[in-house]
Amino acid sequence: MKKIAIFASGAGSNAKVIIEKASGYEIALIVTNKSNAGVLAIASDNNIPSLVIDKEKFFDGNGYVDELRANNIDLIVLAGFLWKIPGTLIAAFPDRIINIHPALLPNYGGKGMYGHHVHQAVLDNKEKESGITIHYVDGHYDNGDIIFQARCPIMEHDTADSLAKRVQALEHAFYPKVVAEIVDKLTS
Repeated sequence: MKKIAIFASGAGSNAKVIIEKASGYEIALIVTNKSNAGVLAIASDNNIPSLVIDKEKFFDGNGYVDELRANNIDLIVLAGFLWKIPGTLIAAFPDRIINIHPALLPNYGGKGMYGHHVHQAVLDNKEKESGITIHYVDGHYDNGDIIFQARCPIMEHDTADSLAKRVQALEHAFYPKVVAEIVDKLTS
């Protein structure tokens, strides 16, 4: 059975949905960069080991490759993880790190483009639609090959918060399915 590590920095709503819908693979590790992240409670509630990582070791050390290999991790799933992934980790897991972004890349990606910032930028530019992008991780923010996109319309009276709720619904509906599809490809 393939093993997945989920990296998250916050509440962990995407991590929770992926855990709930996991089938045919094991969530073997939850990794966070914040000792008070809500995702740690989700890990505890589901008896999943967790790892709180240190910035210096992550960026200047080996990116926690040894710990991930010790847990036999096959795929890394970023679910609201706000640090850029270091080259050492990308090299150790080529085409085995995926991310979800709350906009239609290549637009509205890059450093600082997360959460409310993304949704407000989409609204400020008077876009007609937004959505999600699931992509492979490379050495640049929100740049890797796109795996999947889903769209939702922008409504006339949308706020960043109302748009965020519709985008999050897309995340919860599609991210677990895409994770399962990628795991299937790894096993075939």
